[in-house]
Amino acid sequence: MTTLALLAGCSSGSNSDNLPTRDPAVAAVAPAATARPAGEVVGLPNPVGALLAEASTGQVAALEAGETSSTLILLDAATPNGTPRSVSLPAHGASLAQGKPGELLIPAPDRIIRVDIATATLTELPVDGDARSVQRRDDGTLLVGTADGKVRTLDPEGKLVRTVDGLASADALAVTEDHVAVLDRRQTSVTEIDLGKKNLGLALRAGDGATNMIADRFGRIIVTDTDGGELLVFSAGPLLLRQRFPVNSSPYALAYDQRSDTVWVTCTQSNEVVGFDLSTGIPTEVGRYPTVRQPNSVTIDQRTGDMFVGSAADGGLQRIRADDRKKGQ
Repeated sequence: MTTLALLAGCSSGSNSDNLPTRDPAVAAVAPAATARPAGEVVGLPNPVGALLAEASTGQVAALEAGETSSTLILLDAATPNGTPRSVSLPAHGASLAQGKPGELLIPAPDRIIRVDIATATLTELPVDGDARSVQRRDDGTLLVGTADGKVRTLDPEGKLVRTVDGLASADALAVTEDHVAVLDRRQTSVTEIDLGKKNLGLALRAGDGATNMIADRFGRIIVTDTDGGELLVFSAGPLLLRQRFPVNSSPYALAYDQRSDTVWVTCTQSNEVVGFDLSTGIPTEVGRYPTVRQPNSVTIDQRTGDMFVGSAADGGLQRIRADDRKKGQ
């Protein structure tokens, strides 16, 4: 296991093959469910690997789990019991991200797949490498992280603008105003990137085995330390660890509810989703609900605040309405 404190990186002359690394942390295998999941559950044909509620339409996109699976399921959040749309992808997708309004972005080997929600049509942007993460910036440029630790900037037409390397892997990206952070699961670290100088910036150890990362509207960078059982909260510019809080039960997937400023974390060892208010100096638990088995994904419909949790075991999609969560608090 690598030991990281505070590092500085550079895109020139770096060699990710020589970095000290570990096997990436993964979600703990969930036990059989002992409590009825909160809210409503609809069945899907296959286990869910990733979820995203598209911001402008509220359509819920479910990416099937499995290294060989290449199917995307689209459901209307207003009527999740309706007939879902199935979209065949040209390659296995690693994750889901918001594109321009009405569009999904899916990183995959050698490409970024763009999905038009209304028509379910696909277009592809070629990428040099196995794309694992992608984020769209306000100017329409895309940041793409690859399995070999490179972060590439593409212009809105897909043309390569710059490449920053020096990491072991670029598994998740967070954009906060002018700052970009990268989660490296193989080094269990979070690193800032200076896009203007094409350099790696400050890097901090992210617990014992970090797996997922998001940003909130206040510019905080939130990470699940799955192996360490903690929720980590960083600030950007400069990168600093501001909060760490024991969650236990293998915290894994993350989602942020803008309406209530709540971060939701799935815990696969207990089949639960837990909400935290981060407004004070220490995270405060504001909700806890039983979930479908193996809750490896979670998303929030930002228009309504409704939460969706995906099962990576049984293929169930769970909906916990915002109004029901308020009643339970």
